[in-house]
Amino acid sequence: MLESEIESRLKLEVEKRGGLALKFVSPGMAGVPDRVVLMPNGKVVFVELKAPKKKMRPLQLKRKKQFETLGFKVYLIDSIQGIKDFMEDMIV
Repeated sequence: MLESEIESRLKLEVEKRGGLALKFVSPGMAGVPDRVVLMPNGKVVFVELKAPKKKMRPLQLKRKKQFETLGFKVYLIDSIQGIKDFMEDMIV
């Protein structure tokens, strides 16, 4: 399965539940997560998408730590099961 397929499915699942999965691009700051997910009731998280079994690069891990230090949750999703698990976490 390609990363783009996982990304499309994530977007669809988030939108089905009334949220937005916005493409996140930050000029001047490489390594940011792929998507900012905005869910009802003000829940905001970041998502890095990968093809199955692919790992985050060192710079992506650095950004993840920076965001988490600021209090934001950063998820790594690399499968359809990962999307299901993510969506369960979002509705809690």
